[in-house]
Amino acid sequence: MQCANMLLKKIIRTSVFPFAAQHGMKKDLFPLSRTLSFSLCLKQDKSCEASEKLDLDEWKKVMKSGLQEELSETVSEPKELSGLAAARETLEMWRLAGRAVPENISEEQLKTFMECPSKSAKKKYLKYLHLKELHKKNDKRKMNEKRERRLEAQDQASNTDETKKNPFVCLWSSTMDKAYNWRAAQSMIFGQPLVFDMSYEKEMSVREVTNTVSQIVMSESCNRRSVDPFHIHFCNFKDDSLYHRQFLKSYKQAWSKLLITVTDQCYTEIFPKDKLIYLTADSPKVMKTFDHDKIYIIGSMVDKSIKTGVSLARAKRLGLETAALPLEKYLLWNTGAKNLTLDQMMHILLTLKDTGDWKKALEFVPKRKYCGFVKRPVKELKKTLDLINTLKLGKRQEEIEQQFAKNHPKK
Repeated sequence: MQCANMLLKKIIRTSVFPFAAQHGMKKDLFPLSRTLSFSLCLKQDKSCEASEKLDLDEWKKVMKSGLQEELSETVSEPKELSGLAAARETLEMWRLAGRAVPENISEEQLKTFMECPSKSAKKKYLKYLHLKELHKKNDKRKMNEKRERRLEAQDQASNTDETKKNPFVCLWSSTMDKAYNWRAAQSMIFGQPLVFDMSYEKEMSVREVTNTVSQIVMSESCNRRSVDPFHIHFCNFKDDSLYHRQFLKSYKQAWSKLLITVTDQCYTEIFPKDKLIYLTADSPKVMKTFDHDKIYIIGSMVDKSIKTGVSLARAKRLGLETAALPLEKYLLWNTGAKNLTLDQMMHILLTLKDTGDWKKALEFVPKRKYCGFVKRPVKELKKTLDLINTLKLGKRQEEIEQQFAKNHPKK
């Protein structure tokens, strides 16, 4: 019995206590081991066998529960690790096979990849991650390109600042500005008026208003640099409107120094109606020549968003004469709308005012919209079109002529 007791103590000291100390079970096993040792040393009667059995049963239960928890923890961790490793191996295999697989993938993305129910779902998820990674790379590349452009622009600006510091260049630019301003001041007294109708703000969005204002700014600079500029009028212009805010953004402090006339009155209240001509692409009348005694009106709007006939309806409501540019007469129109931007209209009107030549004026029309200028008169073009149609029809032309003879017999 003493030998058994000694063996039991050795087992508890060598195996059970270190295991319990490692896994936090020492407190639970200490009273049980104490009871076992005392029961074996002091009580050797048969009456204590039941209590010894009960203590041994509890000790077995505690040991089994601890071992099961430890085994579950040790088994679950390598399962997860093995699953992630297998998923990474499949990703590498798919990448070598040439499929859309991301280069860098996190553990969370791998877990979601493993949780996908089917192979097609896994492929779609990997394709989504691959496209997301490509977008990030493209954004980074664009940012780097923008940074390089900004640095190049700064270098160019520094070079231009050095050239601006040249006294001869400064004197030349200041004298040219004075000359342009002098011409614009003379046009306000003796020049031909040109009206911009600023009453289309409610029919446009903020972006479209900014586009119209940028086009008007370009047309104003073109007019100021011309030999014989117009006297520009902004009619129906209201303070604290979208037009006004955008002009303040673009001109800033120079807005109050512009040599133009800005008024909230309508052009019919300032000029006589018989001298006003509203230029619109929807007009049935075609402008033949430029009249220096007339006052032309241009609608300050973007024609892409507004429905056709808005400016024509406004001109008819006010009882004004309308006109359209003779684009079809001089140009072989290809594709696109016949509406032109405001700066293009300004270039055309200035060249017509200076030269009176339609071919020179219509060179400012974008070349993507027409094939070339008309060299022959319209009657000859109609004859050639009729010949082309007869060649296309062939024998059918004879049948058409016979039907025409039957329907319209000679008297």
